[in-house]
Amino acid sequence: MVYSGKTVSVVLPTYNEKDSIRTTIRAFESLGIVDEIIVVNNNAADGTSAEVAPTMAREVFEPVQGYGAAIKRGFREAIGDYVCLCEPDGTFEARDILKLLAYVEDVDIAYGSRTVHEFIWHGANMGFFLRFGNWSVAKLMEVLFNTNSLSDVGCTMRVARRSALDVILPHLTVDGSHFGPQMMCVSVIARLRIVQIPVNYRSRVGSSSVTGDLWVAAKLGVTMIGLILGYRLRARALRRAIQSPA
Repeated sequence: MVYSGKTVSVVLPTYNEKDSIRTTIRAFESLGIVDEIIVVNNNAADGTSAEVAPTMAREVFEPVQGYGAAIKRGFREAIGDYVCLCEPDGTFEARDILKLLAYVEDVDIAYGSRTVHEFIWHGANMGFFLRFGNWSVAKLMEVLFNTNSLSDVGCTMRVARRSALDVILPHLTVDGSHFGPQMMCVSVIARLRIVQIPVNYRSRVGSSSVTGDLWVAAKLGVTMIGLILGYRLRARALRRAIQSPA
């Protein structure tokens, strides 16, 4: 199976998605364009492997705990020309990969956005606080780095060219929940072509250890702001390092 002559990989990092991961895998399988699905088991809930086993997905185990650690492992494992990242918690629609793939034919990375009102479904955990927080931090990044329009720093769903991941992966160091904006910052500093487009956002199956607690989400937001400001200060040095690898 190929999409416009290119192979497609899907990376699904999992920790507490036992009750939704098989449904997510089946949704990607049904599209008929996905060549491989990689489930990164990041010390996941008991029973997760049994849910993955009957599917086409290949399960790998990442012992270093953290959202970023799991994603980086998945990126390293993926072999497709286009690599899609998606959280398997029921919040995203597999079919939205088609939107992102359409754009990544012309850019290096297509980032999803969950903050466009028309695409936020009833019951989704994207109330005013989270929506405004993600939007405002994205606008901070947009202004500081003079990018095209950005509206979300925390959306997991995104598609990248394999060649783009090869450029930025050596410079992705965050293992925790603020990995998302780090990837965005590094891709901007590397002068990759990026775009951000709205994707559907639905209610989660089960509870989130981050966005389910507003205080935890607020602390994460502060961490993200600090990360973005830090990258602005050292952008020139990082760009030199990216352009002149050791």
